[in-house]
Amino acid sequence: MTLKHFNKDFSAGLSVFLVTLPLCLGIALASGAPLFSGLLAGIVGGIVVTLFSGSEVSVSGPAAGLTIIVLDSIAVLGSFSHFLAAVVLAGALQYLLGWLKAGRLSSFVPSSVINGMLVAIGIVIILKQIPHALGWDADVEGEFDFLQLNHHNTFSEIIEAISHPHPGAIAISITCLALMITWEYFSKKDFRFFKIFPISLLVVLTGVLMNQVFKLWIPSFYLSESSHLVKVPLILSLEDASSAFHFPAWEALSNPKVYLAAFTLTLVASIESLLSLEVADKLDPQRRISSPSQELKAQGIGNMVSGLIGGLPLTLVTLRTSVNIYSGSKTRLSAFIQGILMLIAVITIPQLLNFIPLACLAALLLLIGYKLATSQELPQLDLKSLPQFLPFFVTIVGIIFSDLLLGIVLGLLTGIVSIIVTNNRYAISVARDQQNILILFMKDVTFMNKAYLKSLLDSFEKGDSVYIDGTRAEFIDHDIFRLLEDFKKDAFYRGIQVEFKGISPHKYSFKNAIISKTPFS
Repeated sequence: MTLKHFNKDFSAGLSVFLVTLPLCLGIALASGAPLFSGLLAGIVGGIVVTLFSGSEVSVSGPAAGLTIIVLDSIAVLGSFSHFLAAVVLAGALQYLLGWLKAGRLSSFVPSSVINGMLVAIGIVIILKQIPHALGWDADVEGEFDFLQLNHHNTFSEIIEAISHPHPGAIAISITCLALMITWEYFSKKDFRFFKIFPISLLVVLTGVLMNQVFKLWIPSFYLSESSHLVKVPLILSLEDASSAFHFPAWEALSNPKVYLAAFTLTLVASIESLLSLEVADKLDPQRRISSPSQELKAQGIGNMVSGLIGGLPLTLVTLRTSVNIYSGSKTRLSAFIQGILMLIAVITIPQLLNFIPLACLAALLLLIGYKLATSQELPQLDLKSLPQFLPFFVTIVGIIFSDLLLGIVLGLLTGIVSIIVTNNRYAISVARDQQNILILFMKDVTFMNKAYLKSLLDSFEKGDSVYIDGTRAEFIDHDIFRLLEDFKKDAFYRGIQVEFKGISPHKYSFKNAIISKTPFS
């Protein structure tokens, strides 16, 4: 870490801290875990993971994508302490995956899915923050799935919020949004003060001040209920501190269900971290490339430390990383500062943090969501770009209407199907001039092309002259070769003339295909 860009990194770290605090609490609440465990995971993600990560802009902490796994695992294992043993074990497995260089698997995710993930997360952020901006805080901050814990979904929650608006929250969110837009305008005009002073701090101070003004002069606008405010657990004595910390129950290692929970956590947390790392590198203005295997090691160390001191499992998180980048972060110092600020604030000023309205934080996130959703160029909707557009579109729809991982899986499956269909369509070219037919193999031909080729060969009639050119194909599947041989034998009886070029038995030899593609052969 370097202090060269301290001003920008501090400003970005402060922004991430203000957004991360309620998210950590909300995720802990949604996970059925102690609230303090979410804060501990946020602190570990900021301080510990940052030291070992290879990324300069990413931020780690408890993730919404793990809430259901955590909730179910605590119920199955019987206690949070037993679950912590699974978290430590998951961290060790993650470190092992990093040591085995498993991070390179993230390279197989197509860019169309990553772009769709970025746009979808931006849209979901906006949809999830609209209720908080309107003062409807029935759902916890940090909840990301379409189907919510309060039996609503993303859209029914918005309808409820519109039906029950709170004038004070609306006034705060609109004022803070206007303030940020104005601030960015003057910042782009190179006014030094607007570049140096952290806008996130001003937004929070504005939200707190407005709410106190409402309390004195406009009571109907005052956000008095704790559900409208940040709720940091207070540690006012040694007894509070001792009850806030939980530690792993190592006897749980004799329970086979602990290993299943650890494996599940390892798999989901690793996938989410690797995909979020791809996003971080893509959003990084300096286009720095991070090592995915090193990130797995860093996440593994972070999860081991978090589990040992009673924190939730953590991953690299796209939302907080986006806040970090769009707040002007230059180096990993910003993520480290976020962790330090959270540690200091939770110990020294938890009462003051509880005055922060969720509406002003919603305004911050609404702007980040908009930037994220509009940061990617949309692929064109036409036949040529369909293999890129479909995975992009399916990923967006899948994430909005389900959750992050399921949306990505649907996007990947769509991408695979698109590739198969595209390869089948363009592997074989056909040209006809009256009764003269040219069949040209444009690339390697496999059994996936067999059905189309068979229907094509069956369509020829008596008197046709068929010329099949396979010179461009370095590999021809055995099934395809057999199909062509049978066609050649039957052609005599069907009155069809057939001529082959570049079709020979050696082309369906896998060994020969590999050798022929070697650049030095």
